[in-house]
Amino acid sequence: MYAWIWRKLPFDGVAGKLLTSIVLVTGILSLFWFVVFPWAEPLLPFDDVQVTQEGGVPGAPVDGNPGVGDPGVGTPDPRESGLDDHDIPYSTETDNQLPR
Repeated sequence: MYAWIWRKLPFDGVAGKLLTSIVLVTGILSLFWFVVFPWAEPLLPFDDVQVTQEGGVPGAPVDGNPGVGDPGVGTPDPRESGLDDHDIPYSTETDNQLPR
């Protein structure tokens, strides 16, 4: 297929065919960049991010008011759990259980 395309390109010699190939690829990429991608952007869900908040989560709605949140709700106190801010409550050595 690529040999057929190379033979069908106008101009003779490697330099002419290479220049024609570069111009064609640049034109196709420009068409996609300036026409197809802007047209398709509203149809794609890249900016459709929905973060849901449930009760007990910091910043969650209080009494059904979506703009009002209590930052202290659901935030564990590291002094009560026995962990400081840098302790991880699980092993990072392996994700497999050790043999018994």
